[in-house]
Amino acid sequence: MDFIENIKSIVKSKEKKTIILTEGEDLRVVEAIEKVLDYCNIIVIGKLIKDIPGVKVINPLEYIDSFSKELYELRKDKGLTLEEAKELLMNNNMYFACMLLKNNIGDGIVSGACHTSMDTIRPALQIIKSDSLVSSFFMMDINNKLYLFSDPALNVNPSSEELAKIGVESSYSYKRLTGLDSKTCFLSYSSYGSGKGELVDKVKEAVRLAKELDSSLLIDGELQVDAAINSTVCDRKAPNSVIKGEANVLIFPDLNSGNIGYKLVKEFSHAKCYGPILQGLKKPVNDLSRGCNSDEIVGTILITCLQAK
Repeated sequence: MDFIENIKSIVKSKEKKTIILTEGEDLRVVEAIEKVLDYCNIIVIGKLIKDIPGVKVINPLEYIDSFSKELYELRKDKGLTLEEAKELLMNNNMYFACMLLKNNIGDGIVSGACHTSMDTIRPALQIIKSDSLVSSFFMMDINNKLYLFSDPALNVNPSSEELAKIGVESSYSYKRLTGLDSKTCFLSYSSYGSGKGELVDKVKEAVRLAKELDSSLLIDGELQVDAAINSTVCDRKAPNSVIKGEANVLIFPDLNSGNIGYKLVKEFSHAKCYGPILQGLKKPVNDLSRGCNSDEIVGTILITCLQAK
């Protein structure tokens, strides 16, 4: 079954979740809303350019007094004034969306169709907070073969310790979203010591630490990407690999490589891409690529429903 069709069937079988959207003036978002109403409830903040029955549109003025005081209390130690809190909530839909989610008015947020990743992520980190290291991933559907790419949107140059945590959490995310066992590979320009240098050493150490964090996971590396996903190449470069060229979770060593990698795959293979999906937050908040289409927004909304408790 297609990845999103499978998620639809799971979401359909559960209690409807309510997803908050911040960009009701974007046509792609409107098209996505019309496709997901059988699966979830939708709240739109501010304005919706088309009247869609069943969609709740919230004006920030409805909550501005109570939310301003609450946001001020949350951020006053960082120098935020009450007036600045009110201004943020009136002029920034993402801050207002996070306050709704924090107060359990909704189960998750999807944003970013026409804003940068940090416009989505920064308010979430400040208001929703995290259970652990927050990282991101894309689910990549390439001819119905599912891959998870991490971290393409958030951690610029993670340490070995951070990379290990990203790898383990990404393994869990792949299993939760697909029902399939993860085969996780930490990527490098080196395969089992074929290259040398600090960048290789960082990835090697991340592999060691990830295996310590959860020895039950199938984890490999450091490997070049062709050895990670091509069994013939793997036989030549890393014949002792435990994943044997069948990796489905790819952990990139830094933001540069992760972001470039997923976009290259998307452009050259016309893969279906869903995300960036965030992991590690206390409640689900997910980003969108500004180059997304309506079907990718649909997929991200449904994934957010699946993440919601």
